[in-house]
Amino acid sequence: MRVLVVEDERRMAELIQRGLAGEGIDSDLSYTGEDAVRAVAEQRYDAILLDVMLPGMDGFETCGRIRAAGVSVPVLMLTARESVADRVAGLDSGADDYMLKPFAFAELLARLRALQRRSIPVREGVLRVDDLRLDPVSRRVQRDGVDIALSPREYAVLEALMQRPEEVVSRQALMHAVWGDDRETSSNIVDVYVKHLRSKIDEPFGVRTLETVRGLGYRLRMTGTR
Repeated sequence: MRVLVVEDERRMAELIQRGLAGEGIDSDLSYTGEDAVRAVAEQRYDAILLDVMLPGMDGFETCGRIRAAGVSVPVLMLTARESVADRVAGLDSGADDYMLKPFAFAELLARLRALQRRSIPVREGVLRVDDLRLDPVSRRVQRDGVDIALSPREYAVLEALMQRPEEVVSRQALMHAVWGDDRETSSNIVDVYVKHLRSKIDEPFGVRTLETVRGLGYRLRMTGTR
């Protein structure tokens, strides 16, 4: 998971960044709304922590600019402004959640996990990526018409990737999609299952569609094969 922390109070921003790092979450810092809009245009994030009271362009306008650019990354607004009107303004500007300062860091992490779960869409019907086919009803997986036997975990990892073809899906997102909030499960288990998947959906067919994007996660690439 990679998070953009938008907070003009540098000490607070650095505290949040250290806390996220302690949970294995990478983050970047922006101290103004303008910088945040530029960062989102240049880098893909799994979530944004956005302070409302920013100098110049405030959090409401920042969120609106991000949404106007067509970016759907989950946004959690952080603010000491607790009126209903402020909360409504934040949500109407495009935020997905709203959290009051001061906050418990454990709750912040829980809200991030919830946002990440919701950011992986649930799609009905058969999923297709080129000649790879996954049927959620029968739980049948085929490539080029050939049945592929997968374990339940392998199937769940593949389904999460096929729901977002050509997108980089972080290890943390796959962890939440497949293993939920089991903190005793190491993120390295994702690498193990991806390796298993490659040996079943790629190698026997002489293709390389399941890619590792170094430092970010995994992507199921479309090659145009039908």
